[in-house]
Amino acid sequence: MSDCCFKKENYSNQQVANVLNRAPQTINNEIKRGTITQLKHQAQSGKVYDYYSSFYDSDAGQLFYDKQQINCGRRPKWTDIDTFIEWADDKMLKEKWSPDIVVGFALKHDLFNSALIPCISTLYQWIDRGIMRTKNIDLLEKLSRKTKVIKHENPPNKKILGVSIEQRPEIIDSIKTSGHWEIDTVVGNKTKCDAVLLTLAERQTRFEVIFKLNDKDAKSVERAIQDL
Repeated sequence: MSDCCFKKENYSNQQVANVLNRAPQTINNEIKRGTITQLKHQAQSGKVYDYYSSFYDSDAGQLFYDKQQINCGRRPKWTDIDTFIEWADDKMLKEKWSPDIVVGFALKHDLFNSALIPCISTLYQWIDRGIMRTKNIDLLEKLSRKTKVIKHENPPNKKILGVSIEQRPEIIDSIKTSGHWEIDTVVGNKTKCDAVLLTLAERQTRFEVIFKLNDKDAKSVERAIQDL
């Protein structure tokens, strides 16, 4: 909050709140965190007197706010369990325990507060993120474990391109009837200056129509077909 507008006049906190359209408590908090005390010296009659003066400074208030923002928020769980992390690293590095055994052993024997013991997947994440001294290369079981790949017959993110050309009726392949067209795009060397051509060929008569497109996207193709 800038204090330049309120230096010449003495406003109450309520008046400042009304001007800035803020709650009075917000103004109180800002003034409290932005108030600084300075030690001043004044010479009088050959003597130097020290006295303290307090005043509001917007830069000091902003600096205090920025420091508070750094410390706000929920602390990661691993920052409060240094003892468990040291013990777990020793077991995995020196005795070659797996993360599964580390977590299970700690829970079974009540070595630590249960609230401070992470689950197995979390411990693996800490290793991946470099929070632990233990690295993935130190985990013999993880290196030898084969990841199971699940194959989907119809992947959920696969682009749907329509009915395959292999499923067209046999009568179209026989070329005995007219009215069946084949459509394709011809692209140059894929530079900005190369033209994109749309070709449409009637299968029986081989009559062909060619359009020049601005781009090879679906909208350009659709626009050319509508023009036809």
